[in-house]
Amino acid sequence: MTTATPPDLDRRNRRFGIFALVLAAIAGAVFATGTAGVATTFQLNDVFGEPAYATLPAVVVPVAPTALFLALVIAGVGLYQAVRGFGDRATIVISVLLGLFVLAFLVWAARGQQLQVLALLRGTMRAAVPLALGALSGVLCERAGVINIAIEGQFLAAAFTAALVSSATGSPWLGLVGGILAGGLVGALLAVLSIRYRADQIVVGVVLIVLATGVTSFLTSQLLVPNPGLNAPDRFGAVTVPVLGDIPLIGPLLFRHSVTVYLMLLAVVVVQIALFRTRWGLRLRAVGEHPKAADTVGIRVLATRYRAVILGGMVAGIGGAYFTLDAAGQFSREMSGGRGFIALAAMLVGRYSPAGALGAALIFGFADALSTSLQILNVGIPSTLLLTAPYVVTILVVAGLVGRLRMPAADGQPYVKE
Repeated sequence: MTTATPPDLDRRNRRFGIFALVLAAIAGAVFATGTAGVATTFQLNDVFGEPAYATLPAVVVPVAPTALFLALVIAGVGLYQAVRGFGDRATIVISVLLGLFVLAFLVWAARGQQLQVLALLRGTMRAAVPLALGALSGVLCERAGVINIAIEGQFLAAAFTAALVSSATGSPWLGLVGGILAGGLVGALLAVLSIRYRADQIVVGVVLIVLATGVTSFLTSQLLVPNPGLNAPDRFGAVTVPVLGDIPLIGPLLFRHSVTVYLMLLAVVVVQIALFRTRWGLRLRAVGEHPKAADTVGIRVLATRYRAVILGGMVAGIGGAYFTLDAAGQFSREMSGGRGFIALAAMLVGRYSPAGALGAALIFGFADALSTSLQILNVGIPSTLLLTAPYVVTILVVAGLVGRLRMPAADGQPYVKE
């Protein structure tokens, strides 16, 4: 006896299958056309050129055969998905197909040139830092039942404060502390307005973004522009982990980064364990799911929410400090560039899980790093269009991979103690 496929699942199979076939058609018709006899070189060595790391041979692949092979694989999987379907594994399969399509695109985009793979992957790690930390902030807040739209504002407040404190003291560590406190302050405002006064949490988040944008822009024009010395923060340099940093490919990729990258990885591990393996995490999740039931067993609902939201703001503060103490080296107006909203998308794609949020942040970070690499390669695509890649990828991923998302039951709902 066979079970009929539900109509909605059948439609989803067809949509995913058609989407895969479209990708295959592009890979075969566009990437393989006019590239006969042309090859792409994937350089795996460290772009900094230290002899100790220059031990891996370059990989040279023919463009047309590679694009055609990948197109056939994508088409075959797409046909199976449209006819039979992969069930619960469909999202994973589509993610893999997207990866194969991106590989075909890279082979085509770098045709006749060298693509620095390690530089692309290192750029992915760095670009993912504020996204992952912002997503962690969202996870902490929303698991406790408070919607945090204000991540963009927390980024800007932390970036400005970190630049100012580091410039004034000459210490990036004090600048980092200043950024954390600034993010925590915006988190505290969100907590008071959302929990104490029970204001609409989405409106509060938008207001805090506008407030942070206005205040930092005003202070930049009135304080930093007339005094350039206050906008010249000391930056974190790369720290090499002994022994591990000497491993070819893996060493430069994972163990030769600045402090902010290590803090991001540490924060993901700590929050993942704390949220799902400790009593504190159980209570926090209970407050976000069933606050009344949590209250009846003695959990202080409002206090737990306050702590979670302020802690989330402090985590986002590390992400904001990254912009001035690592990436840019100075503060500029609205320098976060909407990455707080991409961090929210990473939280959704990661399904309110720290590990999942990191995975989504790496996807978006890859799109950001890829746009930079393509500008260096001069692939013929306008640079202004390449700069939109992270945002376009965010829309596509959220639309295609989120699916049916179960948010915490009490998310966004104020709690009134009876």
